[in-house]
Amino acid sequence: MRSNTIRTHRAVTTLAALLAGALALSACSGGDGKKDSGGGSTGSGSGVSLPKLNGVNLEVAAVWTGTEQANFKKVLAEFEKRTGAKVTFVPAQDPIINFLGSKIAGGQPPDVAMLPQPGAIKQAVDKKWAKPLGPDALKELSKNYSQGWQDIGKVDGKQYGVYYKAANKSLIWYNAKAFENAGAKEPKTWKELLTTAQAVYDSGVTPFSVGGADGWTLTDWFENVYLSQAGPEKYDQLAQHKIKWTDPSVKQALTTLAQVWGKKDYVAGGADGALQTEFPASVTQTFTGGDQPKAAMVYEGDFAQVNIGDTKAKVGTDAKVFPFPAVGSAAPVVSGGDAAVILKDSKGAQALATFLASPDAATIQAKLGGYLSPNKSVPVSAYPNPVQQKIAKALIASGDDFRFDMSDQAPQAFGGTPGKGEWKDLQDFLKNPKDVAGAQTKLEKDAAAAYGNGG
Repeated sequence: MRSNTIRTHRAVTTLAALLAGALALSACSGGDGKKDSGGGSTGSGSGVSLPKLNGVNLEVAAVWTGTEQANFKKVLAEFEKRTGAKVTFVPAQDPIINFLGSKIAGGQPPDVAMLPQPGAIKQAVDKKWAKPLGPDALKELSKNYSQGWQDIGKVDGKQYGVYYKAANKSLIWYNAKAFENAGAKEPKTWKELLTTAQAVYDSGVTPFSVGGADGWTLTDWFENVYLSQAGPEKYDQLAQHKIKWTDPSVKQALTTLAQVWGKKDYVAGGADGALQTEFPASVTQTFTGGDQPKAAMVYEGDFAQVNIGDTKAKVGTDAKVFPFPAVGSAAPVVSGGDAAVILKDSKGAQALATFLASPDAATIQAKLGGYLSPNKSVPVSAYPNPVQQKIAKALIASGDDFRFDMSDQAPQAFGGTPGKGEWKDLQDFLKNPKDVAGAQTKLEKDAAAAYGNGG
């Protein structure tokens, strides 16, 4: 049985259109990018009902670091304030399933883990680590989440995951001054993106920053090109390994990607430099150096705002954004997310899952920026700038009309392990974008091994 995922066959153009309009408006409105000083409590006497847990100690494991981790700890602090429990954040390493396996083998599993892939939820259930959500958490989920976001947290029809965090992975951020100096315009199609890149290059600035040291960024590049070019049905088939990576549609997508990755002067530091650049640095180097940054554009999701916040650039004025351009007939909309999964079934763990399924928890982190929630009960006004507000509004308006990150749907061995599988194969392709056939052969070999008998 393959990992649970959204299998809708409706067009994904609705959200793409909403995002295009939203981002065009927000680029004009010039959000100041300031953090909301009120990002703490939604009021300990209001909102979701939680039990008293004085004397209870809980552990939550996640791979989050830096600002993202610090902001999540503020959410946990509010849970502590309301319940009397003490919650410890446990930093995990990728792949988190392997990290959890070592903790469980040592008899010290965390109470709750934030799992970034539906495939990882499926593995946790198969290994009998994950515990089903209780009635209170289910009640919050049904009240606050669309059916699609509930479904990707299910395995064999039973609810295990609360998608606390979402991501819109179909965005390209750009240095507004670099674009202005180049006379470059926001592109709507892949062809226009290449024209824009050339204009930026001619102005003396490298067009793209690529965080190739983190293989997941490369899978996201591929997924956007593939979804737009091959279409939703093919996307679903490849995500389930119902078609092979040697399929002509994959060849077409890789050939398209090579139009950017294969031009060394288009990528900051060339392929070698990109492969040594981790995701956070790929963002910050785009927005430091004034109008002479190391690159003018960086592709990644809405969460890049956390890293932009580490520079002096302001979202909406210095740092602007446009939807990933249409490669085929429609612009792609790829979403991702992180789900809270209970590993130790207790009153405290169930209460924490319930809290994370509530708008109370998500509103705290929304106010702090660099975060997007699939919880439809979170007020749009909680997000700290017009760019983020309109991205959030568009996500909720889309309902179930999106595609979930393909590599996150795959078995972890293929789609979620540093130095292996799809991550490694696309890093090798970035190094040698001329070898399309070789990349396809490696991808198919690794996918077949990971999916095995039913994946």
